[in-house]
Amino acid sequence: MTTPVIAVLGLGTMGLGIAQLYAQAGHEVIASDAVATARDTAKDRLAAALDARVKAGKLAQAERDATLANLTVTADLSSLKDARLVIEAVIEDLAIKQALFAEVERHVAADAVLATNTSSLSVAAIMARLAHPARGIGLHFFNPAPVMKLVELVVPDGASAAAVELARHVTEAAGKTVIACRDTPGFIVNRCARPYYGEALAMLEEGRSASDIDAAMLKAGYRLGPFSLVDLIGADINLAATRGLSQAMAGHPRYHVFRALAVQVEQGHLGRKSGQGFLHPATPGEAPADWQDIALRIEATLANEAAFLAAQSGLTPQDIDTALKLGLNFPRGPFESARLHGSGKVIATLEALEAAAPAHLKGRYTPSPALAALTAA
Repeated sequence: MTTPVIAVLGLGTMGLGIAQLYAQAGHEVIASDAVATARDTAKDRLAAALDARVKAGKLAQAERDATLANLTVTADLSSLKDARLVIEAVIEDLAIKQALFAEVERHVAADAVLATNTSSLSVAAIMARLAHPARGIGLHFFNPAPVMKLVELVVPDGASAAAVELARHVTEAAGKTVIACRDTPGFIVNRCARPYYGEALAMLEEGRSASDIDAAMLKAGYRLGPFSLVDLIGADINLAATRGLSQAMAGHPRYHVFRALAVQVEQGHLGRKSGQGFLHPATPGEAPADWQDIALRIEATLANEAAFLAAQSGLTPQDIDTALKLGLNFPRGPFESARLHGSGKVIATLEALEAAAPAHLKGRYTPSPALAALTAA
């Protein structure tokens, strides 16, 4: 197979990172952005990122030069005519993505694959207006794209096997772990991660401190506690993802939008990017005496959400565990955690939480009927 030409549309941090990934893997990459300054600065920004890796001894000078040579930045979408795979990484707006792909389709071959990097929208909805919707798939990268190993390959109903295979082949060849999933709300990571934040917010609502909760999860082996992770990602981004999933899931209490998160956004306390978050600029203190109970509660809800997804999607426990470890740098996946605790202890924890749940959270902790079987050692 000849090395296919790849196009990347959107030259923000994510789009430029995706362009770097494929250019570094030896593909000719054609990139564009609707904003002139993004186009004009793209090569300099990429050079700076590559130069830092050369200086750190992580990249050879020749590879740096070849990567830059593989990238062409253009304002003219007719330059995409030879692209076999086009990936968009523009704003999370359905109408904008649909309009972009409608324009792209005018310039590419009938069998060119069109991929969206959306993290929150329906891939099928994005591709619905294409003349050839079967060519449309999702390739959801994690930030920073050149570093994070996971890519979720989102396969809508009716997607062509050839489109899926091309996207998988070039992305795995570029060094990524590709896990295919159905086009369901939140895909894998963004859905299964909700309890990591949500259960922390539930405990905050009950009077526990953000420091105690984060310190407990650090003690349990996580690199970042849930509030520190929200502060890193941005409370506004987390709130938008939570609201989107809640709406897609008909307001089920497992995806409850906690008031404390909305208040952070209303007050402009978005985390690192605003200078103030749930914890930032502070760091967690000592782990509380009951840190194991906090960790068990969060890990039980993570396992429960993963079990619901596995039962509905056909994903294996290994797929989901791998996705959470690679996509969020978790020390273990939700099924691995559940097996460490024991499925009986996990289910008993959920049942006790459900019995004590306030009215607005009733139903949040109901165990998945598949949980016991999926978490059996």
